[in-house]
Amino acid sequence: MADPEGGEVDVAELQRLVAAEEQRARLAAQVHNFMEVCWEKCVEKPGSKLDSRTETCLANCVNRFVDTTLSVTNRFAQILQKGGHG
Repeated sequence: MADPEGGEVDVAELQRLVAAEEQRARLAAQVHNFMEVCWEKCVEKPGSKLDSRTETCLANCVNRFVDTTLSVTNRFAQILQKGGHG
């Protein structure tokens, strides 16, 4: 396949770029989702600044999200390394 400037387009490179963009979109959706969950869980009434209880709650919520995401990602990596058999 040729690009508009007459050079060859590397199909594998295009697939890699599309996959990277899809991964970014999934990550953005996850971040948006967890922010909504943590906000609903921790923020009782929005104000001009967060009190220490709300800050602690938000930090703990975010940390649990990160811990869970890493745990799930590591588990999937283990399954893939074993050839898809878990």
